[in-house]
Amino acid sequence: MPDATPEPPPEPPPAARQRLLDLVVAYVAEHGLSGLSLRDLAAAIGTSHRMLNYHFGSRAGLVAAIVEGMESQQRAVLAEIAETATSPSEVLTRQWAGLTDPAVRPFVRLFFEVASHAFHGTAGTEAFLDGLTAPWLTVARDIATRLDIDITDAEMLLGIAVVRGLLFEVLATDDVAAPTAAFERFIAMWDATRSVA
Repeated sequence: MPDATPEPPPEPPPAARQRLLDLVVAYVAEHGLSGLSLRDLAAAIGTSHRMLNYHFGSRAGLVAAIVEGMESQQRAVLAEIAETATSPSEVLTRQWAGLTDPAVRPFVRLFFEVASHAFHGTAGTEAFLDGLTAPWLTVARDIATRLDIDITDAEMLLGIAVVRGLLFEVLATDDVAAPTAAFERFIAMWDATRSVA
């Protein structure tokens, strides 16, 4: 009698996974995640190593889920900013202020950590690169429509790249002033280019 093909394991219940993720995000926001094992993290939030593995597959998978959740939250914040902003420059400036808030910095650091894992094909991070830029372009297009401005995908991609590059500089130097000055210079050049066009 041939062996029956094993059925794939059931998908983790979304609500239970989200509850765990919320606990993890709250813990990481206060304590960070550097050097923390899944076992230590599980003990800290009152669950088990087995449950974290079940829902997220690996430490890298958990970190990817944290970052994806924070990226989604930041896109929602950006959309909210656009509701009251009167120009693209105002949207970008207010977003930059939020991203450089010390409370957000642990998650910015995790973003680059996950990106590094994803570039190397670490298990649990497979979907990270798929959502790296496209969702931000979608939000940017919606904002451009709301503000009634004509902007290309190339211009939006440039803005995303500048923000990420300067955030990297913030982490590398622990200096916000110089990257902020560079960001403001970018905004001024962008505004000048658009006014000429």
